[in-house]
Amino acid sequence: MRPLQTIIPVYFGLVFISLLPLQELKAQQSFYDFSVEDVHGFVYDLAQLQGKKVLVVNTASGCALTPQYEGLESLYREYGGNDFIILAFPSNDFGKQEPGSNKEIAAFCKTEYEISFPVMSKILVKGEEKHPLYHWLTEASENGLEDSKVSWNFQKYMINEEGHLVGHVAPWRKPDCKKIISWLKEEAPTEL
Repeated sequence: MRPLQTIIPVYFGLVFISLLPLQELKAQQSFYDFSVEDVHGFVYDLAQLQGKKVLVVNTASGCALTPQYEGLESLYREYGGNDFIILAFPSNDFGKQEPGSNKEIAAFCKTEYEISFPVMSKILVKGEEKHPLYHWLTEASENGLEDSKVSWNFQKYMINEEGHLVGHVAPWRKPDCKKIISWLKEEAPTEL
């Protein structure tokens, strides 16, 4: 039989742990824990982006904001490479403005805007059946930062080099807005 002085601390420790909200016990997921499918049907493991800033954008080819593809490509050409990447996630969630197949989306991005950054397969970015990545992007309980709602095509989410959400930008704000440029110009954390 255990002495009472060893049982009591263990008992109170268990009571304390059981009082913690379940989400505090759950390991926080990072952006790098996800895999998605690109527009050509290949698995795209987001862990390969470790150490880069990532701008995630839900896109559509038939929207008044579609010309933002041009701004996104310019941003990618200026800042992209080893330190920064843009990921486009086509979605038909708003006004049915992305009705095409993945093959049609890929052709549109290439021929109309000469997109060189990765374009993913069409997904849902809102509602109960939204893609798990968008659950993470839009729910504070998942991303540890903020709740948000994707309000239209071309909403932009900023992910830092450690795979953590650091903020988002409304759809109508251009890719070269001050918030995104300031974020891109921040220096990466240095190791001690």
